[in-house]
Amino acid sequence: MNLKEQIENYKPYNEQEEKDKETILKYINTFDDVLTRNNEYGHFTASSWAVNKERTKVLMIYHNIYKSWAWTGGHADGESDLLGTAIRELKEETGITKEDIKLIHLMNFQYATTDMELEVYFGNLNKEKELIEEVNKLYWIDKNSNFFDINKYAGEGNIGHMLKQVDIYNNLQK
Repeated sequence: MNLKEQIENYKPYNEQEEKDKETILKYINTFDDVLTRNNEYGHFTASSWAVNKERTKVLMIYHNIYKSWAWTGGHADGESDLLGTAIRELKEETGITKEDIKLIHLMNFQYATTDMELEVYFGNLNKEKELIEEVNKLYWIDKNSNFFDINKYAGEGNIGHMLKQVDIYNNLQK
């Protein structure tokens, strides 16, 4: 199944996700190259949340450009398998491999101000893992921290929202 079909088959969680889905499909239908940075109007990226085995901490990476903590992730760079992109970026930035964690699709975000679509995955580590920093600092942060603090965390408060979704999913799995 290609990226467009995956998005067409996606069942939105709420009204905002329904609007985002419509916008994303319109974007894909309008532009030829949505998977590389060559598209001057925007492109796809994929990110992931890693949660420790005990589900008490989330792995954050410090972004020097934004001067704040955020999730791991990066540009699709032509890859239509955004889950594969999220796994690739997680491994490059932390050393965590697909054998250490099973990522599942959590949600999509569209940032109109930067013309970027972000596909978010999350997973619970299945074992303790020594982290390997690629360039930026990594830190396990207590999941009860105030992730809505935009002076400390990237995403304009979206991190707090995403973690609520992770908690909802984890509670459904119990």
